Amino acid sequence: MADDDTEQLRAEQLRRERKARERAVAADEHAEERAEERRAERAAYLKEKLDERAESEDRVDESP
Repeated sequence: MADDDTEQLRAEQLRRERKARERAVAADEHAEERAEERRAERAAYLKEKLDERAESEDRVDESP
């Protein structure tokens, strides 16, 4: 199983992505909307990388 730090970071990135997407929908200006979309994309990318890290940690834990 992935270590606790990785799991916490994954949860935090998911929370950040959701918040940024909510702010993008509520944005009054196009530039503000685009900035929030970029933040959401960045958070999603970081979560993806943390998912890969968790998978790697799981493989290490399973190896003999």
